Amino acid sequence: MNRKTTNSNFKNETMKKKPVFILFAFCALHINIAFTQPIVSVKDFQLLIGNWHGSLTYLDYTTNKPYTMPANITITPIGRTNSFLFANSFPEEPNASWTDTILISADGRMINDETVKSKQLLKNGALQIITEVLSIDGNEKKPALLKYTYTMGKNSFIKRKEVQFNGDKKWIQRHEYSYKKVKTRSSKK
Repeated sequence: MNRKTTNSNFKNETMKKKPVFILFAFCALHINIAFTQPIVSVKDFQLLIGNWHGSLTYLDYTTNKPYTMPANITITPIGRTNSFLFANSFPEEPNASWTDTILISADGRMINDETVKSKQLLKNGALQIITEVLSIDGNEKKPALLKYTYTMGKNSFIKRKEVQFNGDKKWIQRHEYSYKKVKTRSSKK
């Protein structure tokens, strides 16, 4: 066998193996992504069940200045589902009260229509979950990427919304709810 034939056989064998290698690499990457995407559960949110008092600080897009006001929230599970009811109230503006439902997807990769991007336990023991969703925001209703950060501790709960408008590189903090757990008679014992 001459050198040219051996070289040709080697190239043919290598070419046959490339599609197999590419397919293997593609599958490994997708499996890795599936296993590394953070997953949340109902248990993560059970710590929030109860009454919370605190404040809402939001960016007034008209004045471009932050405004802070008292805010309360009562969080209750909805039966045996993956959902929680968030009843928001504002002592100084009772007509501004509203209720929201938080639904955790069956696979734990979504909260409502938000994709879970990270989940980590912080040094202070609080759990921090970050989600993102493409939506619209602002007075002009412009397309934007919305980032929500849920920081949940035994006695504190913060939910922050940040906005990155299409074409911008900077994030704007749109609002932040910051709460402390209301102590009940039974929890004081």
